[in-house]
Amino acid sequence: MISIFFSALISYLLGNISSAYMYVRHVMHADIRELGSGNAGATNVNRVLGLKAALQVFFLDVFKGVAAVLVGGWLAGSNGAMTAGLAVVVGHDWPAVLNFRGGKGMATTLGVMLILLPQAALIAVILFVAVVAATRYVSLGSVMICLALAPAAAVLGEPLSLVLLFGALGLMGIFQHRGNIARLLKGTESRLVLTHSTN
Repeated sequence: MISIFFSALISYLLGNISSAYMYVRHVMHADIRELGSGNAGATNVNRVLGLKAALQVFFLDVFKGVAAVLVGGWLAGSNGAMTAGLAVVVGHDWPAVLNFRGGKGMATTLGVMLILLPQAALIAVILFVAVVAATRYVSLGSVMICLALAPAAAVLGEPLSLVLLFGALGLMGIFQHRGNIARLLKGTESRLVLTHSTN
């Protein structure tokens, strides 16, 4: 139990490292949460600083999820890995060091999936790209992934513990996208526009 506790603690603290916040703070001396959509994530970094910066933030957030699961697994086996996967996304979404105002957790969730459920990760990427290519709504692609996480794990025959984990991650993602969902229903959600880097 102690090793699982430390897996959760370390992963939560790792989740607190906001790539979007630090990148924009370094380049613009500004708070990403006060710019663009107000979200501390790669999509908003694209709006503010361009595609190159957004990709760097995206891959750093994916790596954060990967690293947390690997550390959790090393400390406490499969239970530690799953606990770490949940904790790192909680840390990303609600970071104590940023007054619990973080991102929406999709890139970090992808990092968790790459280690715990790589087949579903591939499905998620394909689904996301297809939805965004058809609609140019990043939020819609993200919500579709959230809805598909637990069913994908179940269809792939994964243990109930993994199905529940990805169900929890999916619900967290939907909760974080609640504003986007409301705007999608109203027809006022912003569509993706890839911008050139401004730095």
